[in-house]
Amino acid sequence: MSATFTREVLADGPGDVAKIADYVETAMTRLVGRELKRRGIVVGVSGGIDSSVCAALATRALGPERVFALLMPEADSDPDSTARGRELCEQLGLSYELEDIAPALEALGCYRRRDAAIRRVFPEYGAGWRQKITLAEGLLDTDRVSYFNLTVASPDGALQTARMPTDAYLEVVAATNMKQRTRKLMEYFHAEARNYAVLGTPNRLEYELGFFVRGGDGLADLKPIAHLYKTQVYALAEHLELPESIRSQPPSTDTYSLPQTQEEFYFALPYDRMDLMLWAWHHDVPPAEAATVMELEPEQVERVYRDIVAKRRMAERLARDAAKVEEISLAPKMS
Repeated sequence: MSATFTREVLADGPGDVAKIADYVETAMTRLVGRELKRRGIVVGVSGGIDSSVCAALATRALGPERVFALLMPEADSDPDSTARGRELCEQLGLSYELEDIAPALEALGCYRRRDAAIRRVFPEYGAGWRQKITLAEGLLDTDRVSYFNLTVASPDGALQTARMPTDAYLEVVAATNMKQRTRKLMEYFHAEARNYAVLGTPNRLEYELGFFVRGGDGLADLKPIAHLYKTQVYALAEHLELPESIRSQPPSTDTYSLPQTQEEFYFALPYDRMDLMLWAWHHDVPPAEAATVMELEPEQVERVYRDIVAKRRMAERLARDAAKVEEISLAPKMS
């Protein structure tokens, strides 16, 4: 039997949000000290809502003296993101370090490889140009598998958009994923130098629907908000009294040089609607009932449900351990 579904199912009251915060903080204290046996936490602070909430919860759980923050901009980062990250660290009283990863990415060929793939679509692309990748079609509008568009802006601001061939798309994404993997390398350097744990910052949408990079932002010792919907993360940000500049920031990738939202790149729905649809799917809400609440057609809800199933399969593949010919148990030997 399905649960009662309304648009308020994730609208926790102040008391409930406080309980969520207390629950996560208590768990973090236990996990870091008793299970991970680490002295503190390293967290990459992007200036976005998720990493900011994680940093604040870690600070409340362990104290600011046992939380170390990293700001890791690169050539395509929005300077405002770094400014928001600094503002957060100063409000929380955290020690932090700015690690500009652009030189490392340049040496690895991140930008060169990406630009070579882009020029297969737009031969004139070069210095001073900007770019982003977007889904070509909305999730609610078609049963077809969506493809990706590449949008570029010339130095004078003129925009051009074209469909990406699969090989160019894969190469651009592969090069861009170096950013997340390089950031994780820096996080583990600072964590190992302090005997700290690395904090992962995905919310439930990102974790469950596979919006993370294997070996990049998907890699961590502890993921304290992976069970929380994005709606709940925003409620926590208000409860924790994080800076308004962070609480009012819409979810974005801050990965491509043109502004790009998570909705247009991956989820194809605003986070608040995707939260509700994922909740409805988990609670076996029939498409017709969900459609009435969400003011959609049942066929549109069915498309979203199918997309959830497909993305969860991808998330499972991204999160699984390496395949082995034979499994070896690392559990303690029983005497």
